Amino acid sequence: MDNFVFFNPTKIDFGTDKELQIGQHLAEHGITKVLLVYGSERIKRDGLFARVVQSLEAQGISHVECGGIVSNPVISKVREAIALARIHRVDAVLAVGGGSVLDSAKAIAAGTRYQGDVWDLFVGKATIESALPVFDILTLAATGSEMNSGAVVTNEETREKFAIGSVHTFPKVSIVNPALMQSVSRDYLVYSAADIIAHSIEGYFTASVQPRFHSRMVEAIINTVIETTETLLAEPGDYAARAEFAWASTQALNGLIYAGTAGFSYPNHMIEHSLSALFNVPHGAGLSVIMPAWMKWYQSHNPAQFDRFAKHIFSLDSGAEGIAALEKWFDKIGTPTRLSQLGITAADLPATIDNVLNNAKWFGIAGIYDREVITTILGNAL
Repeated sequence: MDNFVFFNPTKIDFGTDKELQIGQHLAEHGITKVLLVYGSERIKRDGLFARVVQSLEAQGISHVECGGIVSNPVISKVREAIALARIHRVDAVLAVGGGSVLDSAKAIAAGTRYQGDVWDLFVGKATIESALPVFDILTLAATGSEMNSGAVVTNEETREKFAIGSVHTFPKVSIVNPALMQSVSRDYLVYSAADIIAHSIEGYFTASVQPRFHSRMVEAIINTVIETTETLLAEPGDYAARAEFAWASTQALNGLIYAGTAGFSYPNHMIEHSLSALFNVPHGAGLSVIMPAWMKWYQSHNPAQFDRFAKHIFSLDSGAEGIAALEKWFDKIGTPTRLSQLGITAADLPATIDNVLNNAKWFGIAGIYDREVITTILGNAL
């Protein structure tokens, strides 16, 4: 096991009706005015928005609305929200929604305290020195953003999808009520399952130091996701399955399964970011296409771990069988496994490859993922 420092300051308040406590959590941090960011108007139609506002008002906390966050969040909306936060002099950002809303909230929080353009923070022109406090009420389990410092946003003008992360952008409190996730569509449930699995396998397969304990945690997460996804597809109202799915999602990217590992990278996310930046495909849908394609190329780099994956996830003998089984499971639950299902054709590959190569530099793995390798992987996904 490699040396490590594990730090995660986020408080998770998990369970039914926990959103009713958001006002109290904010008050405990001395917050008097928040920028309330959200996605669609669904949270108003289903009553969640009203319950949140009531909880805020009970503690004397005012709010400024900023809706319209999209599923692949964009920097223009972040800039718009930063302007609102500054004009109204808010004390904090409260995200009500899924990972895209929470990622936007973190970028807003950091950008409000930065005097230049917020995109500078994404491209390395500046570092995050401070941020407004971030709080959230999660309505979709997938990204793990509720318990990490990362935020991924797309620049519509440059077609770049990059990330930020800082000790200052961890949420202070994240409320996770699985009951709020029961209205998630079938499509986004299966896309979320793919996203969680992708978070889990990046280090599992690529780390140069991967303790057995960590592999076992990853396998537990993936097995839980597979089991609960199948349950939820059959019984969307199953609270117990929804709760396990949500907590597995959090564990996949809160840093725990990477504490003590070393030498890992995020090639699946690197490649997928180009798909969602260029074609606006759902992130999880892009990942379910890229993962099997990447695994087929990468298997020879770590055959023992691929054999382990096959054995502990699908009770099979070889890595090749495990890859085929994962792809078959994605097909079974209805998340895409081919670029054509995303509307991406061979004619789109040159521009996509160029975009991925730019991402490879940002991710620090351009030495491995050159044009030939990216072409092979994307070719596997046609």
